[in-house]
Amino acid sequence: MLSRPENRTDEEKMRKNTSLNLSELLGLDDFLSLDVWRASVGELVGTAVLVFMLETIVISTIESDIKMPNLVLSILAAIIIAILLLAVHPVSGGHINPVISFSAAVVGLISMSKAFIYIVAQCLGAVLALKAVVSSTIEETFSLGGCTLTVIAPGPNGPAGLEMAQAFWLEIFCTFVFLFASIWMAYDPRQAKELGHVLIFSIVGVVLGLLVFISTTVTAKKGYAEAGMNPARCFGPAIVRGGHLWNGHWVFWAGPTIACVAFYLYTKIIPLQHHRSKYSYDHDFFNVVKVIF
Repeated sequence: MLSRPENRTDEEKMRKNTSLNLSELLGLDDFLSLDVWRASVGELVGTAVLVFMLETIVISTIESDIKMPNLVLSILAAIIIAILLLAVHPVSGGHINPVISFSAAVVGLISMSKAFIYIVAQCLGAVLALKAVVSSTIEETFSLGGCTLTVIAPGPNGPAGLEMAQAFWLEIFCTFVFLFASIWMAYDPRQAKELGHVLIFSIVGVVLGLLVFISTTVTAKKGYAEAGMNPARCFGPAIVRGGHLWNGHWVFWAGPTIACVAFYLYTKIIPLQHHRSKYSYDHDFFNVVKVIF
């Protein structure tokens, strides 16, 4: 899923990391790299297709009056995500999600600058996708394509949805599980080589599908869409449609951010022989902090 550094000895890794200045660690040269900007186009298009497909899948599923729409949505989402990751991987590494880009930057697989460019492209792609979706009365009713905590329900009960604190913790938990159970395989050089891209991307899709299904069935709250786990997918509808989609929108950014940091700390705690023992990630967040302070 993501490019890995070349093999280096421990002495070479230490000498390399200590010789890098802050500009190099942050990858500021990426802002001037034509290749990075070209790769970001892949992220933009991939995210746009992802959001568009998810939107239309939701509309068609609800209109078909399926008995278990959550299950069908989860299965179709898993398939779409796996296919799109395979399509975008040769271009940019296969992110189409700010969670993957930010966690890759914190772990050190890519620079913070490249992650920033990718995330901007992903958000723009999500906005363009929502602009392209055909208007629908069902969309107006259910706020499709958006990440919602509550909606205004008719009747004396007023707003229906999930409490903000509960949604916040659910966002953190689901995003961490997503990183731990699937993305970790792409970050681990041994597993990435042994399993191959097709199997890894399939696992990523299945894990995300399961988390979507769990987050929508366990809570069982009308008005709560599901765990976002992709801030760009939440940002696009909020920009295009606005209104109540901005209510609690910070949850879908803050939750995944905390999950990425927690995942990074996990990678620093586990024994080295189980993670990147032969690889040096020059953009590791800890290396950046050491240079700053």
